[in-house]
Amino acid sequence: MCAMRSPSYSNVIEFYSEIAKKAVQLFYPEVSSIRLLNYSENITYLAERKDGKGSAILRLNRPGYHTKKELEAELIWMMAIKNHTSIIVPEPIAGANGQFIQEIADVNNSGQPYHCVMFSYLKGETPDEMNENELLFHFENLGEITAHLHNHVENWKESKIICRPTWEYETMLGKKAKWGRWQDGLGITPQLVQLFEKVSNTIYHRLNRFGKTPDRFGLIHADLRLANLLVESDQLKVIDFDDCGFGWYLYDLAAALSFIEHKDYVPDLIQSWLKGYKKVRTLSKEEEEEIPTFIMLRRLMLIGWISSHSDNETAQKMGAEFTFQTVPLAEKYLYRYG
Repeated sequence: MCAMRSPSYSNVIEFYSEIAKKAVQLFYPEVSSIRLLNYSENITYLAERKDGKGSAILRLNRPGYHTKKELEAELIWMMAIKNHTSIIVPEPIAGANGQFIQEIADVNNSGQPYHCVMFSYLKGETPDEMNENELLFHFENLGEITAHLHNHVENWKESKIICRPTWEYETMLGKKAKWGRWQDGLGITPQLVQLFEKVSNTIYHRLNRFGKTPDRFGLIHADLRLANLLVESDQLKVIDFDDCGFGWYLYDLAAALSFIEHKDYVPDLIQSWLKGYKKVRTLSKEEEEEIPTFIMLRRLMLIGWISSHSDNETAQKMGAEFTFQTVPLAEKYLYRYG
């Protein structure tokens, strides 16, 4: 990512905390406290009201990752999902001035303001990746939800014209990779460069052959991983549309398998997802056979993401081991497609 990184994590958190304190007053002047929830591309906080009547999620958007117009498009899509589907998503909250996107003036001489948004708080817990039976159940539900999401996109006219980034080979693994180069990944050796280069080239040619027809390529969430799902009484809710953009529909499945692609139970998760998806939307045999391509695509992207996010807790947890665990996946992929 192109976001600025600070050598001191504590200084960064303190810096964003000061911005958050200013931002929250533009939405909820009655907020008593804010608590850091996540620090990644953006920074999210739990904002709690003084009267105890509820909470909300404050998100600070780092300058340079999305334009204000792109942020507006994200909120427009979320409201369309809420109004026209059964999918449970957070609801954007307007500030005191009636605007959904608030601005904090340039505070570090970057030349750009910090854009801030607030969402309604959704109850629930993140699915446990260690509980295979639980994941199988949730992945079937996720497949069904994803199919409804894709159907909604095809029937929603604005999905063709709203301003969101495009997730394609060039912006995923190519020269304009948004998450950083896998070549700079932790633990990368000349031998791994050679192996992963073959995988990347194979992905490139297969995606070109697969194509971008409207039934395969459109507006997607693009980050439906476990961390962006909430479960309450077996009901699945979807959060964090920050990376939504135009991409292959099957990429939503690959994103759901983020960081666990090498687990033995992944083939069963894919089958559960397909079972749920096919309840709502058809998939051709050709599409099903291309699923490993999208999984490898996401996996290489994550290697680049880990390398470029050294101050992120998830990236630190994964480290170079994630790169090494990718080798068997890469070899299996080339054996099948290379």
